[in-house]
Amino acid sequence: MVSKPEIPINRCRCPWAVGDEYISYHDKEWGVPVHDDRLLFEFLILEGAQAGLSWITILKKREAYRIAFDQFDPEIVAKYGKRKLASLLANAGIVRNRLKIGAAMRSFIVRSLEARSFPQPLGERAGGVAYMRCSWSCEPSV
Repeated sequence: MVSKPEIPINRCRCPWAVGDEYISYHDKEWGVPVHDDRLLFEFLILEGAQAGLSWITILKKREAYRIAFDQFDPEIVAKYGKRKLASLLANAGIVRNRLKIGAAMRSFIVRSLEARSFPQPLGERAGGVAYMRCSWSCEPSV
């Protein structure tokens, strides 16, 4: 369960940040640079699962994904085989799409073969420019 963020009630938020899951995600994670490999892979897998679905659907299944994918430990996930694939396909807590789960498993295998971590944070690949957290203005329009 996602805890309620400790943010002032009058905080400016993007219009899409409605409901506990979205508010917590918006205030604590959205647009924040990530330098942790496990969290980067978590987002990679969640974004892949989200294709064709709403992000709120994935946020609500996030904890189930963490459990199903062994906290996104690349050493463990890279060794998944047919038995684990069958287990994941039977797991009602995640999106049970064979192609999405297969892609997630292959992502970990490729990562384990190519490198121990991302060579540099993804934000640095964009010239060191931080992503804009929120373009929504709380200032009244005149």
